[in-house]
Amino acid sequence: MRHVKSIPRRQVAVLLSAAIAAATVGVPGAVAAPDAPVQNAEAATTSAAATTLRGMTLEQKVGQLFVANVYGKTADTPHPKNREEFGVDTAAEVVKRYHLGGVIYFAWTDSFHNARQVAELSNGLQRAALDSGNLPLLVSTDQEQGVVTRFGPPATQFPGSMALGATRSTEDAKKAAEVTGQELRAVGINQNFAPDADVNVNPANPVIGVRSFSSDPKLVSDMVAAQVKGYQGGLPTQGVSANVKHFPGHGDTDVDSHYGLPVINHTPEQWAQLDAPPFRAAIAKDVDSIMTAHIVVPKLDDSGEPSTLSPKVITGMLRGELGFRGVVYTDSLRMEGARKKHPDARLPVLALKAGVDVLLMPQYLELAINSVINAVRTGELTEQRIDESVLRILVMKFKRGILTKPLVDPAAAEKFVGNKRNQAVAQKVTDGTVTAIRNDDKLLPLRTKPGKVLVTGWSDPAATWGTASTQTLSKQLSARGVATTALTTGLRPTPQAIESAVTAAGQNDAVVVLTNRAAKEPLQRELLNKLAATGKPVVAVAVRDPYDAAHVDSVKTWLNTYSFSAGSMESVAKVVLGELSPKGKLPVSVPSAADPTAVRFPFGHGLTW
Repeated sequence: MRHVKSIPRRQVAVLLSAAIAAATVGVPGAVAAPDAPVQNAEAATTSAAATTLRGMTLEQKVGQLFVANVYGKTADTPHPKNREEFGVDTAAEVVKRYHLGGVIYFAWTDSFHNARQVAELSNGLQRAALDSGNLPLLVSTDQEQGVVTRFGPPATQFPGSMALGATRSTEDAKKAAEVTGQELRAVGINQNFAPDADVNVNPANPVIGVRSFSSDPKLVSDMVAAQVKGYQGGLPTQGVSANVKHFPGHGDTDVDSHYGLPVINHTPEQWAQLDAPPFRAAIAKDVDSIMTAHIVVPKLDDSGEPSTLSPKVITGMLRGELGFRGVVYTDSLRMEGARKKHPDARLPVLALKAGVDVLLMPQYLELAINSVINAVRTGELTEQRIDESVLRILVMKFKRGILTKPLVDPAAAEKFVGNKRNQAVAQKVTDGTVTAIRNDDKLLPLRTKPGKVLVTGWSDPAATWGTASTQTLSKQLSARGVATTALTTGLRPTPQAIESAVTAAGQNDAVVVLTNRAAKEPLQRELLNKLAATGKPVVAVAVRDPYDAAHVDSVKTWLNTYSFSAGSMESVAKVVLGELSPKGKLPVSVPSAADPTAVRFPFGHGLTW
């Protein structure tokens, strides 16, 4: 990458000040229409962004189109993966070298340790951008909550989309997004790749599932709209840019696009009725950005190209039919669904030609950037086309206060993230998510507090946030005066693990067993059947998909949490011991194990007492 001239560091602040002034100064004696201030602000922001754009070189503009997964606990911490992937030692050097528009954080990039550390990492990367004469960064992550949670404790944990769908409460969905967004912004993360707008109509979906709010387009639409408002509401520097995904809809697939290229056979009419409504709802709430899906939908585009690379889908449907004017992101360009048909050097160019604006996590960053620059120089892409995308990105950065206030206060972040108020909000929301699917023997709530309880079954194998879910539930029951034993048996329990659990059940008064995709794991079902055969009271708790309850009839009592967070385990303890009545309603239909075309537990089903 050759050296390029710098953008003056104070130019952005001056431009935005002018934009604000232009939007708020009225004409004496004139009567403005009610929406005139909004229109004036939008026009002024676009004007300021356009002025900034005119001061940028081609290399700087192309850099704005890319988001990379940089490595290191701090901006200046050397990390071998930075050298391996980007040719430099630190995350700060990656930002400087490639004029990046954004970065993305994961646990595996060593980005998340605690609130102060994340805030200092963000500040360090923003200073690297500014000191090299570039614009402040979009700093992103995937904090969907639930099964896709990047920033664990101390950050406040919510149970995820399908759990929120079970509450039917758009207010709770909005609160979850507000708290999540405010905590992210406190540590310098200004964009969240959430909420998920997919309508999960396929129980076999391996990649979406509980990341979706529901199988009902109306419920998904309502929840998506509420979360967009929650993430983006308030002052620009308090919330985050929302990013709804995965367009045109990833809910009806049985292939994971991380590892393959899914094909969805929805007709245009089916798409309009099923997949499109949540995206329409998000656009109506002025969502900042939308992410594409690496899927093929032959009846929407018969070229065989994944939607990420399809002009018909991106320019024709998203831009044209739905009227989206914001920023379009690819999903990760490292995913097999994106890379299956084309070499890495072609993916960014084809995505831009399709109408995409931001290229997320290319496998080879320098190759990807150079391929775009070369495409402009050879005439395959025009610089005007690059300008269109950069202008959208700059407008978004202006709108969210990223260009004028990129730095955060690490001490304030440490106090705010995971504070008692936010934790209380999360627990109240979580308490409304537990769904009672079966209570055939009227076992719950337990009439007499048991003396000893075995907590067994599946648990997060990595104990991601420090404590396995079986142990967390055990501690919650113990705190309520019940002697507990925690015995984790795993996703595919061995004969020895099953035997140990059955033996332990005989030594306890009751058993609570956690399941995760038992519908697909016969060894979990064997464990459940053998625990039921002990004659001890057994409560099964599906901590992910609600489909498990249709696959083990020997267990007559089933709860669903859609989540294995600590808050969800606390809610389970409350329900089992009668402190809390379950209020959740199934956000999807649960098919029969014997006949997948028949419904065993319908949408909206949920017991209470």
